Amino acid sequence: MASSASQQAHAEATEKFAASTATATVGQIAAVADELLSVAGLLRAQPRLRRALTDPGRSGADRAGLVRSILGGKVSEVTVDTLATLVSGRFSRPAEVLDVVEQLGTEALLASADKDGKLAEIEDELFRFGQIVSGNPELAVTLSDPGAPIERRAKLVEGLLKGKVQPATVRLVEVALEGFGGRSFESSLTRLVELTAAKRDRQVAYVTVAKPLTDAEEQALGQKLSDIYGRPVSLKVDVDPAIIGGVSVQVGSDLYDGTVLRRLNAARQAFAK
Repeated sequence: MASSASQQAHAEATEKFAASTATATVGQIAAVADELLSVAGLLRAQPRLRRALTDPGRSGADRAGLVRSILGGKVSEVTVDTLATLVSGRFSRPAEVLDVVEQLGTEALLASADKDGKLAEIEDELFRFGQIVSGNPELAVTLSDPGAPIERRAKLVEGLLKGKVQPATVRLVEVALEGFGGRSFESSLTRLVELTAAKRDRQVAYVTVAKPLTDAEEQALGQKLSDIYGRPVSLKVDVDPAIIGGVSVQVGSDLYDGTVLRRLNAARQAFAK
């Protein structure tokens, strides 16, 4: 869990980024996002740099100066200013600066997608790719293998997705390959789906049914869940005949399991006692 100090630094860097990109184009924001994610990659590979940028023995101005000396002239001023603002703050652990830079890059990528009107499409593409991966054990193992070079896995993803989905979707899948926030690949994809939905002020509901819902059924379920949670809900529907009938809905940590399979399992357990 992020410390309150790193959360404050994150908030200040986010504010700096927002002010610096208020009039920027979609392409300019996307370029900054790519730079931030590249810096996250640098921090992942350089633990000494992470320690230097979070060293409590140095002043905030000194740490900001270090960022400017390393990145000045190599990335945009927006990226330099955002990161200088970030490291001026405090962090409880060196690893936190990597997590926050990764989050900033992801948030910038979502901001560019939002400005381009592509968030809903990207959210759906991430979810569908996650379904493809979970339904293909060989692919899941290959993409989740931390021992395989990230470049090789990224090339595989590019071959599978390039030209078929939004460029931002491909980039977000690459973020998941790195293990977003220290998560597994599939957990990273799930978290990125949720962050994309949150950018649209929506809650994600994962729905499992035995057969596809009609448009009317999907709309009614979405409205019911929206009433419960007090905000629009984005349904992510998975069809699984193995549940036989009924519906399972998971929203955050809340699970509503009304499937026939669950009732049969409950009955078996009752008879076994």
